[in-house]
This record gives sequence, structure tokens and C-alpha cells, in this order.
Amino acid sequence: MNWKKDEEQFVKSITVIFQFLLNISLIFLAIILSVLLFKELFVFGKMLFLGDQNDYIVFLENILIFFLYFEFITMIVKYFKEEYHFPLRYFIYVGITAMVRLIIVDHQDPYSTLLYAVVILILIIGYFIMNLTPRDRPESRWFFKLQKKDVEGDEK
Repeated sequence: MNWKKDEEQFVKSITVIFQFLLNISLIFLAIILSVLLFKELFVFGKMLFLGDQNDYIVFLENILIFFLYFEFITMIVKYFKEEYHFPLRYFIYVGITAMVRLIIVDHQDPYSTLLYAVVILILIIGYFIMNLTPRDRPESRWFFKLQKKDVEGDEK
């Protein structure tokens, strides 16, 4: 009986240690991403005031890289605000932004561009389904529009 308590205490202490290591690592990652985000702002300023105005593809690529940094930092902030949970929608945002960046940067091959567009469509459909589907699936039936009398009428 006593060994079960010791085992439970050991498992709890291991999870606390791993959670602490994960949190520290994410804080360091957020700091690194913040530095890169500010570096990207300086690159924007340099391109805007000193660079060639006709190279809009490089400018758009840098804007999307900026948004990728921003989204990852936002995801880390949400992780701490939502009690150590990464919301799935932020991964979808990052995926869509990354695919748009790939289309802007690598648009010579029409098949790969079409494939990237299909991936974006699948991510948007997944996001749409995720927002329509209730969180408490067993208790909530509003998505399927089933009413009690419809269910009772089918049973008779």
C-alpha cells in the first residue's frame, strides 16, 4: 500500500520536472523568436527606405516570415494563458501562412502551386469543421440539429 503512494508521488514529481523543463524551453524559444521578429522589422525598414521598390516578392516573403514569427510567439503566449495547452487553431494559422509563403516564393511549378493551394483549402476546411463542432460532443447535439422529439419519434 505504501509503495503505491511512493509510485504516485514519483510519477507526479517526474511530470512536474518535465513541465518545468518544457516551460523554460518555451520561454527561451519565445525570447529567440522575439529577437528574430525585431530583426525582421529592421529588414523591413531597410528594404522600404534603402532597397529596390520593384522587388515586391522579397518584401511579401519577409512579411510572411514576420507573421510566422508573430504566430509562433502568440502560440507560446496562448500556451501559458490557457494553462499549458496549445490551441489547435494556431497550428492551422501557422500552416496556412507557411503555405501562402511557399506559393509566393516557389510559384514556378504549377503542380506544386496547385498542391499548396489544395493544402490551404484542406486547412481552411479543417478550421471550419473545428469551429462548427461543439467541444462537448456527447452532451451537445446542436451541430446535427437533433431534437428530443425527433429522437423519441424514431424510437416509436
